[in-house]
Amino acid sequence: MVKNPILTGFYPDPSVCRAGDRFYLVCSTFTYFPGVPIFESRDLADWKQIGNILDRDSQIPLTGLAHSEGIFAPTIRYHNGRFYLITTNVPSMGNFVVTAEDPAGPWSEPYYLGEAAQGIDPSLFFDEDGTCWYIGQRYKSCPKYNGDCEIWVQRFDPDTMHLEGEAAAVLDGFQKNAVWPEGPHLYQKDGYYYILHAEGGTAFHHSVMVARSRNLLGPYEYCPTNPILTHRHLGQTYPVTSVGHGDLVEDGAGNWYMVVLACRPREGYTLLGRETFLARVTWEDGWPVVNAGAGRLEDQVEIPGHIGPAEIPGRSWTYTFAGDSLPPEFMTLRNHRERVLSLSAKPGVVRLFMRADSLLDRGEPAYLAIRQQHHYFEAETAFSTCFSAENGCAGMALVQSNENHVRAECYRENGQIGIRVIQAVDGTDTVLGRLEDINPADVWLKLTVRGLRADVWCREGHRKPRLLAADIDLRPLSTERAGGFVGCTVGMFASGSGKDTDGYADFSVFRYRDLSRTDN
Repeated sequence: MVKNPILTGFYPDPSVCRAGDRFYLVCSTFTYFPGVPIFESRDLADWKQIGNILDRDSQIPLTGLAHSEGIFAPTIRYHNGRFYLITTNVPSMGNFVVTAEDPAGPWSEPYYLGEAAQGIDPSLFFDEDGTCWYIGQRYKSCPKYNGDCEIWVQRFDPDTMHLEGEAAAVLDGFQKNAVWPEGPHLYQKDGYYYILHAEGGTAFHHSVMVARSRNLLGPYEYCPTNPILTHRHLGQTYPVTSVGHGDLVEDGAGNWYMVVLACRPREGYTLLGRETFLARVTWEDGWPVVNAGAGRLEDQVEIPGHIGPAEIPGRSWTYTFAGDSLPPEFMTLRNHRERVLSLSAKPGVVRLFMRADSLLDRGEPAYLAIRQQHHYFEAETAFSTCFSAENGCAGMALVQSNENHVRAECYRENGQIGIRVIQAVDGTDTVLGRLEDINPADVWLKLTVRGLRADVWCREGHRKPRLLAADIDLRPLSTERAGGFVGCTVGMFASGSGKDTDGYADFSVFRYRDLSRTDN
């Protein structure tokens, strides 16, 4: 049995493929860098991140983009010894493909498809005769309302990386006046071509639809039992909501599964973003049935032959920085990571530079973070700061976007050095707690999150920890309040607060601990 979700935290828009006896899974990253984490598994249950597909600035220009722009809905496919990743860089760069022989990388530079590949959510399908097809979503030529879109297909040459022939619109949604038919994937089974796509938007009304045809170009008929998966009928208080955007995979032994995104709100508010879940799929009368007998996502999924490790509540992760590379789960915002951090400036630390950009900007701040993965958790870090000018700061942050986040920071203003907790709501800062006249050479910060509330603790030197801000309301960081497609991340940061300086902060450790055993 495997426990859902299989990837906890901000891992939306999952796509999966099988290559031999291994499975590979990717997710959207929007404006975080590097882009598109890639996970490997032998059993669909236990996943290990083996790298990031878009790990060079040249592959993923993100400068100036909002948190919920950037890399949307990647699809991964494997054919004849080669891996293909197709995705969209929104809003300006459009759809592109990268390839690799080794899924751990390196991956190629982007092959941009240009204006011919309109819309978002592209996917590739390799037919039995060796031909390749592009399938994607785009607005209709004369849309009647917001979200009036269609699914379209066109021949694609994987050697030249160009679309060929004419594009054909094949579907425009199952429901009357359907909104946002998107995230399409194309498959072949038992003489039928199947198109799986999402519908209803990526929030509460999200759903999974399927259609089939004997001919790849259609006409397609929709499954009479659509949607084949949704939770919208279960109500807004159900523990798992917003289910949709699925991708199918067969395990090589005739067993089928779907990876799909969903949310786990707390009291109606979602901090974790959209996570990746797994479901069993069986076939009846030539149609896929998701979790037959249940008709919804289940807490656990039975996988034949899988004997998974026991769940370990209270697990912790301790990161030190003695090597010459960062763990693959660490992310920064937008591009030019080399400008904002260094692993070689001083042994055993990661140095974050106090550049002009801050977490309030759409810039490239010195912010090094991992995803929030639990409703109840604590994160802590130890660091020293070197201020070379006024208005520098460094510390730890919980970030949903540049407009909505919480910062605990050591700062210098008017010759004074202190620690303060600031909450940004809709771009406006409010100071929630402050401690004056501290020693910046040895600072420890801890953030404890309990569902929708948080506390911040601080310590300098060998003094006892102090509670700096208590019972912080985190609802402004939720998807429901802040909007967008991302979940929260937590990590270390430094900034010159609008001015490039020579200041910096050296972080020696970062810890994240799951407190789910207290989640009651």
